[in-house]
Formats: sequence, structure tokens, C-alpha cells
Amino acid sequence: MGLALRRAVAAKALTLDPDDIPEQVQVARPRQREHGDWATNLALQLAKRANLAPRQFAEALAPFISAHDAVARVEVAGPGFINLTLAKAAAGGLAKKIVEAGGDYGRGEAMAGETVNLEFVSANPTGPLHLAGARWAAVGDSIARTMRAQGARVVREYYFNDHGAQIDRFARSLMAAAQGRPIPEDGYGGQYIQDIARAIKAARPDVADLAPDEQLEAFRADGVEAMFAEIKRTLHDFGVDFDVYFHERSLHLSGAVDDVIGQLRRDGQLYENDGAWWLRSSDYGDDKDRVVIKSDGQAAYIAGDIAYFKNKRERGADRAVYLLGADHHGYIARLKAAAAALGDDPDRVEVLIGQLVFLVKDGQPVKMSKRAGTVVTLEDLTEAIGVDAARYALVRSSIDSSLEIDLDLWASQSNENPVYYVQYAHARTRSVDRNAAAAGVARADGFAPGALDHPADAVLLGQLAEFPQVVAEAARLREPHRVARYLEALASAYHKWYDQRRVIPYADEPTSDEHRTKLWLNDATGQVLANGLALVGVSAPERM
Repeated sequence: MGLALRRAVAAKALTLDPDDIPEQVQVARPRQREHGDWATNLALQLAKRANLAPRQFAEALAPFISAHDAVARVEVAGPGFINLTLAKAAAGGLAKKIVEAGGDYGRGEAMAGETVNLEFVSANPTGPLHLAGARWAAVGDSIARTMRAQGARVVREYYFNDHGAQIDRFARSLMAAAQGRPIPEDGYGGQYIQDIARAIKAARPDVADLAPDEQLEAFRADGVEAMFAEIKRTLHDFGVDFDVYFHERSLHLSGAVDDVIGQLRRDGQLYENDGAWWLRSSDYGDDKDRVVIKSDGQAAYIAGDIAYFKNKRERGADRAVYLLGADHHGYIARLKAAAAALGDDPDRVEVLIGQLVFLVKDGQPVKMSKRAGTVVTLEDLTEAIGVDAARYALVRSSIDSSLEIDLDLWASQSNENPVYYVQYAHARTRSVDRNAAAAGVARADGFAPGALDHPADAVLLGQLAEFPQVVAEAARLREPHRVARYLEALASAYHKWYDQRRVIPYADEPTSDEHRTKLWLNDATGQVLANGLALVGVSAPERM
């Protein structure tokens, strides 16, 4: 339809290039299907450029659009909306197109040529991944998948915080556990501390003979290595792997932090006050200036953030996207100001803030892990409901709002469980395909798109047609929950279609092109369900 509309506009408004249609022009499914297959606000958006009133422009465009072979009817509505109804053969032809495109259906080129550094999770290696980290893992990985589906080169990156006070507290906690002493008040509790301390003692029986400072360093190094290895394993089991594991410590050891501080000083972006050096971040939209070098001469945390952003850009990132927790809201202006102070475009920084996750079981909140002690972990969630359900539950809602996961619902095998409902729809398409093969119905023997003339066919085809736009919007807005919600609408349309349209002929009924064409539509639906599930990192089962 985009081509037909562009030709119509070019014919009526010769000053407008056929490809020069602004984003405000929308072509979408009307809310009421009796209004047609597609509706567009094209005339309302472009009427001024044609020197006509919107409705006059729409009425002038209608004959040009109607001349397209794929269009059966064009109606002008309201102040100038254009409603289009497709010819049956054109509408039904989508089923064949989808099957032939396979895994490529839904992909686009909107982000082609762009390199995105996407940093997410980045939990400190001081304990098992908690539920917030689990949400960032599922959402971040799905954002990467949708961006790649739009042609972007995406670098999934984990910022490994192995430098700072939290690591010091972690090391002291391990050392205290190994020596049988109480964990420090500001330390980390939980069975995992005892387990790691015991493992370090077993691997290094001489650790107790070391001087206190050497002991602490041994527990720091070995403890961080053990904890991070577990985090990586947990994420891998969750279907999330990273292209780069970046060590914060490397920024300090390589001199990158000192270099960026020197650059800011030379450029006049720092000033001294009360013995500390401050970044003029308020000049670039931050709510206040930030300390970069503390009065004791040590680099503040933001110094590492600035050096890290510069490093990302030097590694070829056109855009640096950070997915951070609810307590990091101040980082949005801070990181953009840091980019501007470096002379870079602050729009190359994008910060997504996610809200917290809560679990409920038997109507009561689940607050504590047996292993981690004070928090519920990703492993607790996957043990309760499985990886597929956990990923789908974490991706299904916008990260702007807190999320409550009912373990009883998500573990159930019922239509009330969203992931079960969608996966069952895919499994049903595969069952129909197997039964059709057993009955001798094969797609290759015929395709008659005009046979898809039932109202249920039109609804299902309409849902299938929306998939590429849903994927594009999910990537552009960084909102993979749009894909999940779309899949549920598609599954609903398919289940209703299945109840009304029989693919396999009755025993005394000859196989016709209508049966074969319905099989094309069935398989097209299965393909889109599989493509969509892959974008949210969930399996598409053949049987359930």
C-alpha cells in the first residue's frame, strides 16, 4: 500500500517526491474492520502542500489509489481519512509471501548502517542476579534482537564492576566467613557467601597463612572470579550472552580515566572548588555540577563513566544505550552532559530506566531467596516457572512500570497464561501441518488467494500484515513488550480462525485449492509466531 499511496501523492502534488512522505503519515489497520483493511491520514498531513482542504485532497487522491490492482474500494471519511479495502486475491497473497520469506518476514532496514552499544544487566559481581537484573537481561536481550531485525549492528555489553567499595565489602564478607567470624554489618549475607568462601579455602589451603592484606586480596580476586563465572552461567542458561564483558578496572589501569580528565581540564570543562575538581555538567542540562576528582585526589565514579562513554565511541558505537535500574534516574542528564562536555552529541547517549519486579505466590509476596538471603534471584524465578515463562513475563510489560509476576499463573498450562497461550498457538499450527501432510494436503499443489474470503481469514491476515510494523516500532522505541502483546493478539485471531476454518477435508470430500490455500495461511501464522517468539527469546514448540 505504501507504493500506491506514494504514486497517488506524486501524481496529485507534483512538487512532492514519491519517497518524501513524512513520519506523521500513518497507514494502519482501522479500529473497526468494517471501515476497510487499511486507513491513512495522508491527506490530512499533506493537504497544505497540495494547496487543498484535507477532504478535497483525499477525494482527489481516491481515484489514483483505486486504480491500483490490489485495491477493491476506497472511501473518504470524516475530515479526510482514506479507508482502503484490498482485493481478496491481494489480501490473501500475504500468506504465500510470509511462508516464502520464512524467518526474514518482519525484518527491515530502518537501522541499517548503525552500530549500537547496548549495555544491560551489569550487576556487580557481589551476589547472584536478583529480579531487577533478570528483567534487564530479558528486556535488554530482546531490544538487541529487535534492533538487529531492523539492520543494526548491536554490541551486547556487560560492564563488569570490579573496582570500588562494593567489591571491598564483598571481599571482607568472604574473608570473615572463611575465618568463622560474623559478616561485617555493611557486608553481604546469604548462603552463597559461605559456599564461595569454602570453595576458596579448598582451592587455596595456604590462604590462612597469608598476611591479612594478602588474604583480603586473595578473597577479592578469587571471589569476584567465582561470582562472575556464576553470573555468566546463570545468564547463559537464561538465553542471554554478551559480545563484550568490559572491566571497569581496565579504565583505571590503562590510564583512560586520567586521559579523559586531562582532556576535560584542557578544554576548560573542569574547575576547582573546596579541593575537588568539578565538571561543568550543569552547563549541559544536568541539575548540578558533578565532582570528578574528590578532595583526596581519587577519581569519583563519574570519571569512570565519562571514560567509558569515550571508549565506546572509540570502539565504533554510533549510539550508546544504557539500561539501568530505577535508582539511576539521575544518570540520564549526567551521561548526556558528560558526552556534551567531551564535545560529542548528547543524543548519542540513550538511558532507559526500568522499574522493579515483585513475585507473588498463593496470593502472598515472595520476598527472600533460600540461597541469596535477602533478595529473590533469577534462578529462583526460572526454577519456579521455567526459562520461557520467565523471559516472556519479564518482557511482556513496559519497563516504565513496576512488574508483579504471579508464579501460580505463569506456571500453569492454561489459556490464562500468556506464554502458554502463544506457544500453544504455534504448536497448533504445526499439528495442523502434520495432519494435513498425513491427509495428502500439500501447499505446493496449489494456491488460490481469492479463496481466503471468510471474515476469519481477513482478521487473521490483518494481524499478520501488522507484524513488520510492530517489529519496527519495538526497535525504534526500545519496547519489546509490543512484540509480546502482538503475539497474544495474533494467537487469539488464530485460535478463532482454527475453530471456523477447516484445513483438512472430510473423508468424503476431495482436496481443493481452498484447502491448500488455508494451509498456506496456517503455516504463515506459524511462521510469524515463531519469528515473534524468537525476538523475545522464547522457544516455539512443535508440540505441547
